[in-house]
Amino acid sequence: MHKSLSLVMRAALVAGVVGFMAGCSNVTPEQLSAVESKASEAMSKAGMASANADKALKMATDAAAAAQAAQSAADAAMACCNDNKTRLDSLFEKAMRK
Repeated sequence: MHKSLSLVMRAALVAGVVGFMAGCSNVTPEQLSAVESKASEAMSKAGMASANADKALKMATDAAAAAQAAQSAADAAMACCNDNKTRLDSLFEKAMRK
């Protein structure tokens, strides 16, 4: 039973391969050329998409660096503002004591 099942599977596999090869043999040179053209166009578009993605990544990295620099400047300005506020509060308290 096992041998006959294996034989049937092998026969089906061989028939499938032969059928596949017969189907592929009907491809005309024009059809093959069209497929190659479309594949080449797809590769070109994929290359352009990759280049655009690289540019976008660089722009995002640059934007992140600019945002970090702006955050640092804002933090420094806030520290200066807080320092000035503390000084003014101290001067006002001294003036009120007199």
